[in-house]
Parts: sequence; structure tokens; C-alpha cells
Amino acid sequence: MELRHLRYFLAVAREGNVTRAAASLHVTQPTLSRQLADLEQELGRELLVRESRGVTLTDDGMLLRKRAEEIVALADRTEREMMADDSQVEGDVWVGGGETRTMELVARTMVAIAHDHPGVRLRLHSGNADDVIERVDKGLLDYGVIIGRNPESRFDSFELPTRERWGILVRNDDPLAEKSVVSMDDLASRRLIVSAQPADANQSMSEIEQLLGNLSGNVVSTYTLLYNASLLVEQGFGIALCLDGIVATGAGTPFTFVPTELQPAMQTYLIWKRFQPQSRAASLFLRELKQACANL
Repeated sequence: MELRHLRYFLAVAREGNVTRAAASLHVTQPTLSRQLADLEQELGRELLVRESRGVTLTDDGMLLRKRAEEIVALADRTEREMMADDSQVEGDVWVGGGETRTMELVARTMVAIAHDHPGVRLRLHSGNADDVIERVDKGLLDYGVIIGRNPESRFDSFELPTRERWGILVRNDDPLAEKSVVSMDDLASRRLIVSAQPADANQSMSEIEQLLGNLSGNVVSTYTLLYNASLLVEQGFGIALCLDGIVATGAGTPFTFVPTELQPAMQTYLIWKRFQPQSRAASLFLRELKQACANL
């Protein structure tokens, strides 16, 4: 299975049509069709369902698409790093994390780097902890920002000087906005909007569900981006369980953030894969981040 075959397959999956994919790749349609047939024969799996109006992916095709995207992205990244000018530090730094105030440290680090190394670019990936850990482990991210859990043994880590705390996002006219902290009893009769998190492979409930306990039945919506959840809060659909500092609150905004007693402030970590060689840009990022933390 060649990298070229994976690029051809991804083009067809993206376009949903062999003719359009062939045009985007600057190859003939018969050539592309033959390459796809060879790939299916090599893998012993049917990857595409051919129809009169185009193609759709089979279950095996969808799995290959996910893996091919990862393989091609890693190959492209490696090529860029190998072709970088040795006389100066340049290239991409790939960092993943959730929506948190801790990402301000990443921004501060990149400002310091940009002054002397304008050729260094930041590639941000937003995702939950499981997604970020998986991508760091596969080499798709240089670093991940993780909250509230001890880094796994296959990663190196650096403890960041920031803490993240759970609370609720409510409208300013909500009675809970007057409280300094909310309890489980305060939330017992309220409609809850919570972060969408998958359950751990060894657990039947997600971290959020474990945190809420008996209040899981109050969940009326989940979100992946808090801004979208804030629109639901503003319309009175419910109150959002979230981390502090993501959505603007206070004077001039319709929202108030109130800490909860559900969980104390959580430690944050930067993680990277152990024993994996780093590009000059990625190594520079880590040095500058540690310096930014030391200056806090």
C-alpha cells in the first residue's frame, strides 16, 4: 500500500465522485479507477460502493479514511520538517487541548517565539483529553494540554502553573448568579447542559457523568464548543456546566460564572510522547513555554 494510493483514495472519499477526484488529482478516470481497484484487491476489502451518481464509503472504507488521513498528515508533516532550512528555526508546532484559559500560555509562548523566529507556525487542535492523548501518542501532535489527570507513563510531562475549575454558566438574572458557590442541592431541579465526553474504555460512565452522580438525569443537552452552549443558556434552555474563563462573563455580558463544590481546582499538564524526536521548532516551543511559566 503506497502513500500515493492513500492520497487517491482520500480524494475520492472527499469528492464522492471518481470523475471529480480524477480532475483534482490531474489523472485520468480510468487510471484512478484502476488504482482504487488495486487498493481494494491488496487489502481484500471493498472500500467503495459504486453508484450511478457517485460513490459512498463502506464501513471498511470509513475506517481506512480515518487511518489514511492520519498517515498522510504525518507524512506531509515529516516532509516539511526534513525540508526546513537548517540555518534557522522554522516549521510547524502542533499543540492540542480543550477550551481552557491554560491555552493563554500557548499564546504567550508563540508571541515570544514570533519575534525572533517568524517562520515558526502554530497548529492548534481542539479536542477532549482522550482525543488529544491519542493524537500525541500517534505523533500527530507535538504537545497536548491535559487537565485534571496524571499523564500516562508513555508520555513525558511538564506541570503547568495553572489550575482550572468547574462551575456553571448562568444568565445574570438567574437566582444562582447571586451565589458565591453552588452545591449539588442547588442543581437538583435545574436543566443541565454539559460537555460531551465519551466514557473511558474501562468505565461505563464519562467523567462528567461521574461528577454529576444522581444529577445525570437532569442533562438536557451536551456540547463540544461552549460558545454554542452559551446561546442555549442565554435563551433560557438550561445552565451550562463548564470551566471558568472560556466565555466572557460579568459587566457588559449576559452571563455569570459561579464555581461549584463538585470538584476542586484541577492541575494542568503539558504532555509529549516519550523518546520521540522533536523538530527544532517543537523543541524551541517547549523551552519558551517553560520560560513563560517561570516568569508568571
